[in-house]
Amino acid sequence: MYIVYILKCSDDTLYTGYTTNLDNRVLIHNKGLGAKYTKSRLPVTVVYHENFETKSEALKREYQIKQLTRLKKLQLINSSIKT
Repeated sequence: MYIVYILKCSDDTLYTGYTTNLDNRVLIHNKGLGAKYTKSRLPVTVVYHENFETKSEALKREYQIKQLTRLKKLQLINSSIKT
């Protein structure tokens, strides 16, 4: 399984990536060993994720999300929150 995720950084920015192990990937980010972007914006927390069967599907979705404006990303995150 492949997972596309959005992280909220400590400076309130959003970071999108993909992985096969979300818990481990977040630990790596929070140790400062993840993406260059997140290293200076720790800690990060997962605010959204989607699961995919193939790497190709995940990479396509990651690209789509990265093209969204911040407002559209926030709407996506908020639409997934169940009350």
